[in-house]
Amino acid sequence: MRTPWSRRALGSAEDRATYETLHTASQAAPALRRGLTEDSASAALKHLRTLLGVSSVALTDTERILATEGTRERRSDAMELARQAIAAGTTQAFSTPHAHYPYAIVAPLTVEDAVVGAVVVRSATRSAGLARATTEVARWVSGQLELAELDKSRTALMEAELRALRAQISPHFIYNSLGAIASFVRTDPERARELLLEFADFTRYSFRRHGEFTTLADELQSIERYLVLEKARFGDRLNVTVQVAPEVLAVTLPFLSIQPLVENAVRHGLESKAGGGKIVVIALDAGTEAVITVEDDGIGEDPDRVRRILAGDGPTDSVGLGNVDERMRTVYGNAYGIVVETAPGAGTKVTVRVPKYAPGAAL
Repeated sequence: MRTPWSRRALGSAEDRATYETLHTASQAAPALRRGLTEDSASAALKHLRTLLGVSSVALTDTERILATEGTRERRSDAMELARQAIAAGTTQAFSTPHAHYPYAIVAPLTVEDAVVGAVVVRSATRSAGLARATTEVARWVSGQLELAELDKSRTALMEAELRALRAQISPHFIYNSLGAIASFVRTDPERARELLLEFADFTRYSFRRHGEFTTLADELQSIERYLVLEKARFGDRLNVTVQVAPEVLAVTLPFLSIQPLVENAVRHGLESKAGGGKIVVIALDAGTEAVITVEDDGIGEDPDRVRRILAGDGPTDSVGLGNVDERMRTVYGNAYGIVVETAPGAGTKVTVRVPKYAPGAAL
């Protein structure tokens, strides 16, 4: 027989109060993670007022009131109180001429030790407990704002790394591709036209200006175009095998995170090998992850040199491996750096693991 639920089953009064506090804070967090703006302040304030249980609350930056919730008052008055707390850098208590709510508590908001704004609270009574609560809420808000800054920094870093990768793609590959296309212009004009269209589609994808992420399906399509162009140059010297589990085609991953590995296999693995060789690209479904491997039977590499490349100390013509490794770690954490297995004369195998679902990794 099933026991009916009751309020007692949800825990003690203290447990329920803790849950309600955490739930209210979680409702304010998404807005604050967008940074300190009028929109984010407006969205978060009703939840902050609930947390504090006060008549009114306002959020400011260092120059102006961003939003208020509760009892109306002149914004200039609230901002004057905020400036004093911002200048002091600590929580301040004030007695004011306000008719109904004469007491104000103002706590500064800080990001990386710099004061960026304040929480202004109005109350009908003076209370040390309210001062402590306002201080703690301000610290929590500051933590959310710091996370917002980290998100911005991560985005800026990824954009810089992507620009570096695009710069690397252009000279070597473009010169060789256009040379291969030119060789067919007289002997096989239709083949030259097809290759030119593949080249246009490849470069359009590689140099697109929107989005830090793509799907594995789109990345593999770009790789297919790249390999068509390289096969035009290598001919029968280049053999390619691609095996992909349909379940992982929709997985989201950082833009240009697999194609550079394939280019590295061609340039540093097969280009210098007499007789050419083989590249195998495999994408497997591994439960919560997609596992992608790019393997070649080329000349291989000194493992110590690869370690230097991944540490950022390698030659500039090998920026692709280090760039992909850094971006994967930035997005998913250090556990998701690329794994390289290689030795001179033994070819190279690069393995990438991508979580199927990861916060922040979205199109």
